[in-house]
Amino acid sequence: MNITQNIRIKSNRLLLRPFTESDIESVFKGLSHPDIIKYYGVSFDSLEATKEQMTWFADLEKEGTGMWFAVCSLDNKTFYGAGGLNDLNKEHKKAEIGFWLLTDFWGKGIMMEAMPLICNYGFEKLGLHRIEGFVESDNTNCKNAMAKLDFHYEGTMKDCEIKNGKFISLDIYSKLK
Repeated sequence: MNITQNIRIKSNRLLLRPFTESDIESVFKGLSHPDIIKYYGVSFDSLEATKEQMTWFADLEKEGTGMWFAVCSLDNKTFYGAGGLNDLNKEHKKAEIGFWLLTDFWGKGIMMEAMPLICNYGFEKLGLHRIEGFVESDNTNCKNAMAKLDFHYEGTMKDCEIKNGKFISLDIYSKLK
């Protein structure tokens, strides 16, 4: 059984729910947009290719290595983006958090409301002790959001990955239960 199969997390204005096949166009819209994928690890150039991401969301659950949620309006009529936990390590009680939003919803406080819901789910339901965030050093908006969400800056891994043929550095953030 999938971890999030029946899980719905709600706040005053948000619904976090499992992905459905009908979300593929919204996921493609987000993960093909140059401003969104600038700091995201994957991008897609077709709906067909986006099926890879949808499979990844499902495989996280099947393998027990995490879960991602579709972030929607409370009435489930508007898809805002996605957020979740991956690289779940049960032995060390930690996971990595990630998120992205469609550009129409930037600056509206959606992720500031969704991220604590995801963290609380990780801490309370999954028994995590640590949630990590790896943020490209140039991604000022995300770094500011991590600070507002009480994630603590731990340091920078300099030139630790290659993206688009260039070395990038990642800032490490964490939140402990």
